[in-house]
Amino acid sequence: MESVSVGLWSIVPPLVAIVLALITKEVIFSLICGILSGTVIYAVAANLGVPGVFTSVSGLMTEKMGENASLLLFVVLLGALVSVITKAGGSAAYGSWAAGKLRSRTGAQLATGLLGCLIFIDDYFNCFTVGTVMRPVTDKFRISREKLAYLIDTTAAPICIIAPISSWAASVISYYPTDGNLSGMQAFLQAIPMNLYAILSIVMVFWLCVKKSSDYGPMAAAQERALRADQAQSQEQSGEQSGGKGKVRDLVLPIAALVVFSILSMLYYGGYWSGEGLSLFEAFGNTDAGTALATASLLSLIVAFLLFVPRRLLGFQEFFQSVISGIQNMTPACVILALAWTISGVCRELLSTGDYVAGVVSQSNMPVMLIPAIMFVVSALLSFATGTSWGTFGILIPIIVSICGAAAPQLTITALSAILAGSVFGDHCSPISDTTIMSSTGAGCVHIDHVSTQLPYAMTVAAVCTVGYLVAGATAGLGFGVSLLITDAASLVLLIAALLVLPRVWGGQRNLPGAAR
Repeated sequence: MESVSVGLWSIVPPLVAIVLALITKEVIFSLICGILSGTVIYAVAANLGVPGVFTSVSGLMTEKMGENASLLLFVVLLGALVSVITKAGGSAAYGSWAAGKLRSRTGAQLATGLLGCLIFIDDYFNCFTVGTVMRPVTDKFRISREKLAYLIDTTAAPICIIAPISSWAASVISYYPTDGNLSGMQAFLQAIPMNLYAILSIVMVFWLCVKKSSDYGPMAAAQERALRADQAQSQEQSGEQSGGKGKVRDLVLPIAALVVFSILSMLYYGGYWSGEGLSLFEAFGNTDAGTALATASLLSLIVAFLLFVPRRLLGFQEFFQSVISGIQNMTPACVILALAWTISGVCRELLSTGDYVAGVVSQSNMPVMLIPAIMFVVSALLSFATGTSWGTFGILIPIIVSICGAAAPQLTITALSAILAGSVFGDHCSPISDTTIMSSTGAGCVHIDHVSTQLPYAMTVAAVCTVGYLVAGATAGLGFGVSLLITDAASLVLLIAALLVLPRVWGGQRNLPGAAR
């Protein structure tokens, strides 16, 4: 299917999906409406008639599911792994052990944030692993599932985008033009300290974990509900029943195996041992992350089988019944992912939404000092609308390198940082983003509840980033180093001020029983 140029109409599908999701709270219905609105526009523009609407949907969905089959396999196998660990009692045993070691809600939240920061190889892997390990702990301390989903989501993409050895770094480098003065790796490393959204999001995570009564908006309400309710009841409602003979090692060993196998699989599929002399980073850059993670989850499931069945924590039939149950639990996530990939394909491949937005930017004759802030806003809107950071990277990075090379070379790295930051912000809070979907799934949280509670937090950081990039553009003439110091310091001060004020004016937590931190 060839793309068509429909101008402003190209932004209709993501707008339909996002607005309906926020109004109806039904993500699948909203995504289907967004997809159909896009294929109707495409069929009319391409003169395909009514049958073209449905052939476009089925063809694109089939293509996207085929391209991402390894990721779907990873999701269902990981669901199976989580299910057998829970059934064997590993999650309950770890929760009891951690609850004894972690004496407060602050400790539980900090442990979740730190674990998220340690898993920087891939955001998909991060979402499910942190959720699996920390959900029993946060449940015991009556931390809301919405807060857990936020902690998972905010230590996934924001960590990966500033980690040189990650699938995200490889993506950015692959989009950076090779004919510039800097290599893609050099540009990526220089852009890290100016990636305001990633840095400030991580600062905000630990601020919210440490400071008492720091939540605000819908998240504060969710936290209050969790403090009043017995979280064990929500576990029973979600079907998470576990055995009583499990040990801590019954969670730690399969998860450790998943980590080790993921790293080794990424290196293997990246050609590290192929004899071609690839470096560690080059191997990570060349790898097929979906296939590597699917392989790792399968091997980890085998480890779990050898760990549980011979010790009779689970019987042979019971083990495989748990596998089936885990796969069934992941069905909603797989459906939402398939629909999210399809609407992203409608925007990118049928209606050229990204090209339209990029063209508007390139023809706007913007003042030089406004380039970083404008690129942050544009990349944020594009990523939010399409639900993909990587697609936004691919569209905007070559354009901004060309623009800055001709008009403002001193702003190249700053503008690159702004694109990366804006793309992560849009992906972070978009209801059709795969990482947002996986974070809510990993936390066992209703997806639209995760989106609505996280959005004010993400918007707070984004507002500070917009001001920060205005400062960066204004101080660019002082040199990158000086501009970096001024920008980071001003942004940090502004964020802390916002975090001190917002809980006071927008529904901070009240003193409830059990709220000790």
